[in-house]
Formats: sequence, C-alpha cells, structure tokens
Amino acid sequence: MNGPDERIVPGNALSVSPDMPYHGLQQFGVSFLNKLEGAVVPCPVLRNISIVDTPGILSGEKQRLQRGYDFVKVCGWFAERADLILLLFDAHKLDISDEFRTVIESLKGQDDKIRCVLNKADQVNRQKLMRVYGALMWAMGKVTKTPEVLRVYTGSFWDQPLQHEDNAKLFEQEEKDLMKDLKNLPRNSAIRKINEIVKRTRKAKVHAYIMSYLRSQMPSLSGKAKKQESLIKDLPNVFRTVMKKHNLAAGDFPEMEGFRKKLAEMNFSKFPKLNTKMLTKLDNMLATEIPFLMDSLPAELRQGVSGIGELGSKMNAMSTNMPTVPTPKTHTVSDVEATRQAAAKAAAQAAPPAPPTKEEEEETNPFAEEEEDENNPFGRETEEDLVPWLLQDEKDLRWDAEFEASGPVNGKLGAKEARQALMKTDVPTKSLRAIWDLSDIDKDGKLDAEEFAIAMHLCEMVKEGEEIPEGLEENMVPIGKR
Repeated sequence: MNGPDERIVPGNALSVSPDMPYHGLQQFGVSFLNKLEGAVVPCPVLRNISIVDTPGILSGEKQRLQRGYDFVKVCGWFAERADLILLLFDAHKLDISDEFRTVIESLKGQDDKIRCVLNKADQVNRQKLMRVYGALMWAMGKVTKTPEVLRVYTGSFWDQPLQHEDNAKLFEQEEKDLMKDLKNLPRNSAIRKINEIVKRTRKAKVHAYIMSYLRSQMPSLSGKAKKQESLIKDLPNVFRTVMKKHNLAAGDFPEMEGFRKKLAEMNFSKFPKLNTKMLTKLDNMLATEIPFLMDSLPAELRQGVSGIGELGSKMNAMSTNMPTVPTPKTHTVSDVEATRQAAAKAAAQAAPPAPPTKEEEEETNPFAEEEEDENNPFGRETEEDLVPWLLQDEKDLRWDAEFEASGPVNGKLGAKEARQALMKTDVPTKSLRAIWDLSDIDKDGKLDAEEFAIAMHLCEMVKEGEEIPEGLEENMVPIGKR
C-alpha cells in the first residue's frame, strides 16, 4: 500500500481501520489476523493499486492444517474483491499441490480475472520451456475445467541477469504486456464497476427466485423437516425448474455444493415473499440505467471491451471496496469526474416525471412484503396468490359427507352441532377450544364446510401427536377467505 513512510501495519489494526476495506477479514479470527501484515511504502505505482501477496502454497496435509485458519476461504474473500488475480508458477519446478488446486477451484466465477505467470523461465532452455508451457496449460485445463485458455505471462521477473538468453526478446515483450495490464487497472476502473453491478444484479435476481420457489414448496403444518431435506437433496432439479420457469441463464446460478451447505442451516418456511416490484426495478435498471452509464463513459474506455453490449456476458469485475486514493497526473481525475457528472445527468433525464411514493422509497429488500397497489384494491398478483388450498381434496373426499350428516343450516353448522361432531374425535376440550379459534375464520360462531374441514384436519394432527399451530398459514386458509 502507498504511504508517506515505510511501516508495517498488523492485521488486527488493518481489520478495524476506518479508511481500509478490510473489515470483512475479522470473520476469519485472530489466528489469521495475527499472520496478516500490511506493508506501507512511498511508491507512485501503489497510489492506484494495492497488491495482496499470499504465503507459500504448501503441499503437505500436516503443514496445511497448522495454518490455524481456512486458507482457501481467505483467498476467496480477496479474489471476489480483486481486479486481477495472478497465479505464479516456477518454470524449473512446475507443480500444482493439492492446496493450490483447491484454491484455484475456489476461484470459479472469477475466471475473467485470472492470469498465469510462468516465472524464472530463464533457468531452462528454449526446448524445455516449450515443454513446461505445454504442461502448465494441460494442468490448468484440468483444474479450471473450462475450454477457454488462460493468458500466461512467461519471463524472469526480477533484476538479475538471465541464465539462458535464448528467449530474451520474448521475456521482454511478456514483461511489457504484464506491466501494461497492471497499468490499465486504474484507468478501466469505471467500466469494471459497472460490470460488477450488472453481475451482482443478475445473481440477486436468481437468488430471489430460488428462495421464493423453496418457500412455495414447503407444507403448511406437518412434514416440514422432511420436505426441506428432500429439496436440498434434489437441488439440481430445483435449479433446473427455476431456470426454465423464469428463463434464467445457467451461469447466473450459485455454486451448488456451497449453496447446499448454506441451505442446510436455514428454515425455508421463514423465507420472505418475493417482491415483484423490486425485481421490476432491477430489470429496468439493466435495460435503461446501465446503458446510460455505458454511454456516459469516455469513448476510449469502451473500445476493445468485448461483450459489454451483452449485459449478461462474462465481465471483468471491479471491487467496490478498494480504498480511494488520489490519482496522479498520468491517470487524470477529469475523466472520472466527467463520467460521474454525465452519468448523473443521464439518470436524471431517464427518470420518470412522477416522484416515487413513500412506500417505494422505503423498499430496501427485494424480498420485502408486497404492498397494496394504489390502483387496485386487491393488490398485485404474486406466486403465493396462485397457491391452491391445501385441504381441498381432503375436504371433498373425507369431510363433506360428515359435514352434511351433522345437519348444517344454510350451509353452516351451529355451535351445538359443530361441538357434537368435534367431540366425536376424542380430542381434549382444551385442544378443541384452540382448534375452534383457528377454524372459525369469520368469527360468526358457526362453521361452514371449509371451516369444518380445517377443524377436522387439526383434530387429526392432535391425535397424531403434533402441536396445534399458533396461526394458519396462507395455503391452509381457503382462497375465498384469504
């Protein structure tokens, strides 16, 4: 990191520093922070970038366990926020250890930021270097499991004389290419930030649809644990169903094994409802506001960027948490400031004439409860509105005949007739009192056929040893009474 004086900042101090973006490292514990250090030096290059170096990748299981922290997760934390990821290999002892392999596999989704550096290539001759390069490409293809070829910078990146000068010109050109990529990082920061916004927006939409689907599949009363376990086990089909239903891209879905582990700690029944208003806003942002921001960028930044017109394509991500530092004259501030002003102007022109309502301004969660539509007293239609009544078949097959046999008047059982029918279930009076409060939805002291079916279903639950719920979930309430 850049600074006026040379000094070392301990990891614990880095994680609590208000002007540093390392607060998230506290989750890895004191054992990691004790091994973390920040080096501050007065260097012009570091005014625009920060360099994060990892310790040596160990090959033995014993050494890996003695780290005292999860090395792979720490690397993943930095990779998500990095602009460029350099994987260093030594040409004279090429090897990918098990731990290094695990780290590379954890970088899935960050492929566009990964570059390989084949260092110390001067220690082998031209023929051996060709073999080493081929072996590296083969090994990386097996680890990354992608058909795309990674960019490899080959050279000897230190100030010592070359041992074999067969490839001196090649090394010099490769070094220039690497330095050019590093130099362009600050210059292209604006476009990478826009790419990161689009990337996170698409993933947020997919996450919202997955949560909504899992919630809709949960039963209202009994068997929740078994159903949740079944959904987690059948996660590939869940992803496939959500993808086809909402026409989503497979590349926007999360990594399955990690997602499955997180779902095991959740309660699907407590997932909030899907907020269609917020999803509409996300779609509008992708369709209108992001293109305005792209058009506001200087023309030279938009040149040579492949796939920017396709907002769903793979993009170079830019960490939004890197510390802001003054930009030297070689990278002018005027372009960035002009970009911000132009983006603000374009957003103002694209805004609708009517200001948003107070309720819309308070919406900060894409899963928030759906508010009533001002123009429609019945609100907006959601997936939950289409969920059928859970007891419809049970009512038709089991309870309608008993309801008619109990002597309803004008389609309803009076308190006396309903009491006699419910007492036949041999459920304790205390439980019947709670069941009546839940079943008599309209609170008229009578039970119609639907309310009678609810009461009998709750009695069956009590007889099977289950507890009476505090309230009826939405799919337990008849559609006409919701």
